[in-house]
Amino acid sequence: LHMTEHLPLSVWPCAQQSSAVQRRGRYVPDAIAHPAKMLPEIARRAINAYSSPGDIVLDPMCGIGTTLVEAMHLGRNAVGIEYEPRWAEVAEANLALAEAFGASGTGDVHTGDARLLGSLVPASIRGQVAVVLTSPPYGSSVHGRVDVRSGEILKSDDRYSRDADNLAHVGEAELLHAVQDIFSACVPLLRPGGIAVVTARPWRRKGLLVDFPGAVLRAVEAAGLVPVQRLVALLAALHEDRIVPRASFFQLRLVRQARATGIPLRVIAHEDILIFRKPA
Repeated sequence: LHMTEHLPLSVWPCAQQSSAVQRRGRYVPDAIAHPAKMLPEIARRAINAYSSPGDIVLDPMCGIGTTLVEAMHLGRNAVGIEYEPRWAEVAEANLALAEAFGASGTGDVHTGDARLLGSLVPASIRGQVAVVLTSPPYGSSVHGRVDVRSGEILKSDDRYSRDADNLAHVGEAELLHAVQDIFSACVPLLRPGGIAVVTARPWRRKGLLVDFPGAVLRAVEAAGLVPVQRLVALLAALHEDRIVPRASFFQLRLVRQARATGIPLRVIAHEDILIFRKPA
């Protein structure tokens, strides 16, 4: 460890604390309802690695504003776009909480479709953004929250929205086309040499692993950004010689059901972190 401690890590240990602990007291209670929140530690690491205090950080699909909150606490000035008014309101409340806690950066949320990014953000940030940090949706239904009543498993907050125009409801091909459009709109906002960071998870379709991060990489590259690095954000905790899983109830249930039928599935315990640069 002593010989390599100066080298950059290609695996980010982002779940040493649970998501709930990472958010406790830092986000409003309503934030927990969002079904696909970025881990605060992922946002912190990316912002620290690719920007400096005073820089502008942009999240075109900001959800409850995790990117923006962490950027503000790190002294950056954050701008976010969120399609769903419900989540935009929660993001605004989270930014107000960060300000109340003395965050030295600023934060601003705009409601609208990220594909129309150029018309939603202030003209003054054009060519000034240091980092774009975001995560695309993962389908209309995600893990959400679980409760057990009278032996029955009940799901709640397992959808981004009921709006059919939300990108979470479209097919994979249309989603990837939209990702390309969104990052095409990000290119003129980034400063020369600016960085785009995208987090994406692989998923399973009929038991087969789908390389969604690889598809996102190709879409963002087609938008005009140059891929420079592909990292891993570990979603399990490392404690001495033990790995502590942070998998959701539904992830564990799916794996157990598959194993019961003889299919040797494993819990997915990472996200891909895709790093791009705007050509100078």
